[in-house]
Amino acid sequence: KVKDSRGKEELERQLSQDELRTLHATYRLELSEHIEDCLKKLADHIPGFVYHNVMNNDGWGARITRDDLSLTPGKSAKSLYSRLELFVAPYSSKAPILEMVGKGTVRNREAVNRKNYQMLSEFDLDSFKEMVDLRVLEFAEVYTAE
Repeated sequence: KVKDSRGKEELERQLSQDELRTLHATYRLELSEHIEDCLKKLADHIPGFVYHNVMNNDGWGARITRDDLSLTPGKSAKSLYSRLELFVAPYSSKAPILEMVGKGTVRNREAVNRKNYQMLSEFDLDSFKEMVDLRVLEFAEVYTAE
């Protein structure tokens, strides 16, 4: 294990900032496309959700949102907001990682708030795609259970 950790440290030192930035951009592009595909499918399966691309200072990915109105006799109308947002954070030279952020709200209650990251030198795209699938499934289960 000590030999493995030394090898990883050496690999990280060998990768220049430009190479790390290029790696991040490559992974970010593939992962954000997967996020977009998954959220578009979810919006198609649960009527009322509106799909949005996310490209801002926070990162790249997608968001789905939905506003509902709760009407209870004898009470004032209540607005219920639901959303799921998944995005890849921008590259930072402070830490050579790829970070994925997931935030979800179901009817005004926080349902998902997770950050996952992995070193760029060890990045496993398939495992992150699976995490996207799990976040989408988790949100769908919480939303439909309400």
